[in-house]
Amino acid sequence: MNGSDRPFRIALVLGGGNALGSYQAGAYDALHERGVAPDWIVGTSIGAVNGALIAGNPPDRRIAVLRDFWRPAADGEATDRTWETMRRTAAVHWTTMAGRRGAFDPIGPLGSWWRSDAAATAPALFDQAPLEDTLAQAVDWQRLNGGAPRYTALAVDLESGDDRPFDTLSATVTARHVRASGALPPAFPAVEIDGRLLGDGGLSQNLPLDPVLGEPGAPPTLCIALDLLPLHAARPTTLGETMGRAQDLALAIQSRRTIERWQQVFVLEAPNAGVALARRAYADQQLEVAGKALDFSPESVGRRWRAGYADGAALADRIVAGAIAVEAGALTIV
Repeated sequence: MNGSDRPFRIALVLGGGNALGSYQAGAYDALHERGVAPDWIVGTSIGAVNGALIAGNPPDRRIAVLRDFWRPAADGEATDRTWETMRRTAAVHWTTMAGRRGAFDPIGPLGSWWRSDAAATAPALFDQAPLEDTLAQAVDWQRLNGGAPRYTALAVDLESGDDRPFDTLSATVTARHVRASGALPPAFPAVEIDGRLLGDGGLSQNLPLDPVLGEPGAPPTLCIALDLLPLHAARPTTLGETMGRAQDLALAIQSRRTIERWQQVFVLEAPNAGVALARRAYADQQLEVAGKALDFSPESVGRRWRAGYADGAALADRIVAGAIAVEAGALTIV
């Protein structure tokens, strides 16, 4: 289903969450399989990375590139919660000590202390130069900047607090820009671009809806927003669950308020074009641990991928069946 087959464009918005980003890869896998192709991809943090891997490759290579980056295991579901908690916690500790191949290395005797990183302009715990190298090799930057699909990575200016979107509609985007979008201090070093010190866009908008919902003169749009942090969850019963829940709410409430603000804007200003917002979140996180954003173990990655695939498939089936409409002058939640 390309743009000529439907009465609205599709914008794919990808939020931040580091290792949880395999949920987005799985959801895109289902959309791609059913022919639902985005016209515009907007991402921040790991969402910007996933978006670059998609927009910077031909359609027939996108899933393979995503799988190569995420390396999901194809095993079954966990059956013993205690053992799963131990396994995931061990995976978090391993990432903390050893980093994640192709994404970041620890700075110190076990990591890339010896390597000069010209982009690292502030102190940090990890060296993110490997991510820039991975993106340089995995992404066809000429294709990404070719405009189909349009691509936007959101960073934030650490000195002024201003959002800094890098949009292929108006500028040339490079691996350095994508890296800046995911440079979350103090874990990853800020990146200097055009004389400004930039960091993770999730500090401002972890689900970067503003570029899509605030675009002047936009055509009717179906905005598929893939959030990695759940707004609703069971009551926490352990210290680890409480820590994880606090982390989720800090960003999930941010996303909720962004949506509420834009609903008010659409009511008050009544723009001509309409937007249907399909926000899907990685909601079933009962087996996740407090440090889940650093759990890159193949088993966890694979389970998140499958969760995303299930949610993406259900949404894609509705789109293909024509069950989603975009109403003029309104922001509707579907």
